[in-house]
Amino acid sequence: DMLAMVRARVEKKDPISINHLASQYYYGVLGLQNDMQMAAALFTEAAELGSIDALFHLGLLYSSGEGVDQDKAKAAEFWSKAAIQGHVQSRSNLGCIEVKKGNTDRALRHFLILAKMGHEDSVEVIKKAFMIGKATKEQYAEALEGYKDAVEEMKS
Repeated sequence: DMLAMVRARVEKKDPISINHLASQYYYGVLGLQNDMQMAAALFTEAAELGSIDALFHLGLLYSSGEGVDQDKAKAAEFWSKAAIQGHVQSRSNLGCIEVKKGNTDRALRHFLILAKMGHEDSVEVIKKAFMIGKATKEQYAEALEGYKDAVEEMKS
């Protein structure tokens, strides 16, 4: 049984399995009830053991207030920790937070990093910012070049 195998790995403190079990509670699958507090506790344990995905999910929980007290600053902290380790969606969330705050330069820096990681949507974000005068031609060119380089690198 799948749940028994996951639980056996959780007992051995495997961060991937702990994160997986947390996700099952988060979504209420594998025969488990949806339990956001249990998900939060397990994501916290997985994050402490090094799971980048758990950091991302903790950011989601703190952003929405599901299973934990809502704390947007704490959500951003979790996403920052995950983004530093290369988590694309966490970096994108940070960029969106900066857009909402009106910090265009900080937002563009996040999206530029994403473009250089091969994230196509980020190039589009920077293109739109350029079209409305919020990004420079140089920033857009850097995003395009960085994206192109990342895609080429992934092909080899």
